[in-house]
Amino acid sequence: MATSAAEREFFRFLNAFVEPAVRAGLAGPCLIPFGLVVLETTGRRTGTLHRTPLLASLVEDAIIVGTVRRHSHWVQNARANPGVAVWVNGHRREGTAAVLFPGEPAALPAGAGQLVRSLAEHVLARYTALGWSFAVIVPRDAADAPPPGPSAPDPAH
Repeated sequence: MATSAAEREFFRFLNAFVEPAVRAGLAGPCLIPFGLVVLETTGRRTGTLHRTPLLASLVEDAIIVGTVRRHSHWVQNARANPGVAVWVNGHRREGTAAVLFPGEPAALPAGAGQLVRSLAEHVLARYTALGWSFAVIVPRDAADAPPPGPSAPDPAH
């Protein structure tokens, strides 16, 4: 199913406002384990950096992002280039993404804990069969992550 031009334009318009606020630390998963993050992916054809606001849940040291739009470009980009970055509570963290697809075993990054593995296998897999898309991101800096909470936005952007 192709994405309509109107749908693409709507999300571009929405993301133009949401993305900078989320990168600055607003609406992130801080006091509760879910909220908004910004996922940075590399374009699978162009090599261009793409930023996408997504709902996320923090589970153990992993970040689980998802969408009901299976054909979202971030899904295809993360699958082609699993080296991603994610903005959580105003902090940018680089990591490795594993995109979950229906009927395929979850090949999660090495740092994914047992709870994350169980969720991917027993819960998220069921929703991928209904058209949802999920990615499990294990940050490279999970061991020395900054404390949750807002911080100053990236000065380069």
